[in-house]
Amino acid sequence: MAQASRRIVTEVHDEPHLEGRRVTVRRIQALVERAGKSAAEVSDQFDLEVADVYAALQYYHTHPEEMAAAERKQREREANARQSGATSLAELQQERDEEMDDVSDSS
Repeated sequence: MAQASRRIVTEVHDEPHLEGRRVTVRRIQALVERAGKSAAEVSDQFDLEVADVYAALQYYHTHPEEMAAAERKQREREANARQSGATSLAELQQERDEEMDDVSDSS
């Protein structure tokens, strides 16, 4: 497990995520609240402290407008990718990963 709890930040990626990690607040929320995984399962999956999972959930629920904006932006990116010829979820994920790499490389 990770040694210290991580802060929620937005300065590198275009949506809130755990500092030093690529896992977003929305991803954690989806795994816990939609997929039904426990906080312990999610913390193990991403090598986090359970407190990090709860911090992400708290952030998600205390920043509803920001989370809704992040969801809209993601849908727009996926729609643009489809219009550009992406035909599968794997291709969309690859494009998302490449965007994140580009942002990381430029900072």
